[in-house]
Amino acid sequence: MAAGVLFRSSDGRVLLVEPSYKPNWEIPGGAVEADESPWAAAARELLEELDTERPLGRLLVVDHVQAYDGRPDAMVFVFDGGVVTEAEVAAFTFSDGEILSAGLYTPPQVRTLGKPMLASRIEAALQAVDEGAVVLCQHGERVD
Repeated sequence: MAAGVLFRSSDGRVLLVEPSYKPNWEIPGGAVEADESPWAAAARELLEELDTERPLGRLLVVDHVQAYDGRPDAMVFVFDGGVVTEAEVAAFTFSDGEILSAGLYTPPQVRTLGKPMLASRIEAALQAVDEGAVVLCQHGERVD
């Protein structure tokens, strides 16, 4: 399992982080550890990656990711992080070296910085925000 948090700006951009260990950008988040809930993992990852403690909003996306590239299938949960400002993003710190930078990007920019599956998942999450619903995805693509 994995859990992430969708932060967005008032003008519709989304927060992406630049990992130091791979070329593709991500939303803040990561693997759920043993005996840890997805919401606890999301909160822990915010603290580890952005040095911030923020209350999580509601669940936006549940995505079943099929096995690929030698990885087993997985469940990915995306929680609402709410709206952030440029100043809040600039105040994030990256103390452990896992994250190099963070910024707000438009959905088309997300498609160039992240993997297509992430871009589709983010689009589904933005729809979930607008609809006030939880969206189900299969390998990033909305199925409900």
